[in-house]
Amino acid sequence: MTQAVKGKLTNKDKRVAKLLRFLPWLTLLVTLVPLPLGFFLMFLAAATTESAAVYLFLVGVSLGVGVVAGIVVLLLLFLYRKHWFAKLRDRLAADGITGSEVVWFEAELTSSERETRRELTGQNPLLADAYVETLAARLTASRIIAKANRELVRVRRRISQTRNIVLADATSLKSDLEADNRRLSALKLEADARLAEAKARLQAIEAAASRSLTEMETEAMLRRLSATQAHLPLTVEMEKLARESLQEAQSSVNQSDLRSDTIGKPH
Repeated sequence: MTQAVKGKLTNKDKRVAKLLRFLPWLTLLVTLVPLPLGFFLMFLAAATTESAAVYLFLVGVSLGVGVVAGIVVLLLLFLYRKHWFAKLRDRLAADGITGSEVVWFEAELTSSERETRRELTGQNPLLADAYVETLAARLTASRIIAKANRELVRVRRRISQTRNIVLADATSLKSDLEADNRRLSALKLEADARLAEAKARLQAIEAAASRSLTEMETEAMLRRLSATQAHLPLTVEMEKLARESLQEAQSSVNQSDLRSDTIGKPH
């Protein structure tokens, strides 16, 4: 398999990933249900009390065995799924992680990064794209640092071992190992700088998103307040007119009552 193919996601990978996401639960269902259900149907169809008791006992036994077997199979499938996804991420990261591949590296993101990515996707797609690309750079730098650290441990252990070699041909080996040590140390320093840069960019995008969200909320509140203030004089005027109308109606009622009393009195 070539390096280019190693860094690409194939349709087969997508199908296997989709299958592994629901296969453990399907396997648990298949392991747990058929035998107890079959014995339960036999229990319902039993002609005698003795056979019904036997079938009922078998229902309990098969259910217990199915639970144990299902848990074992579930754990094995979860372990296999974890291993498979880890190998897939290693293959995708072989030529660097792209923004479109970040979704496969959810396990390597922090909880705050996952939450921010979800929020930006729904609120600001442009900032979300920039955030995902920066996440890809952060993931790549983190993986380079981890790999460089592992290689440095091996190289430095070999350098320590070669110090005990007194043969003449060990000089070339020591020279090569020292060159490897310098190369890996320089690679780690560069990756550290790239990682710091990516983290700073992530914080800048988060700040921009928060600032944009705050401005949007403030503008919406100001528009709502302006609309309320604009309608306030009209509301006051309507309340004044309603009060005057009520007073006029009350005055008319009082005058009508007064005239009725006047007409009704004897001369």
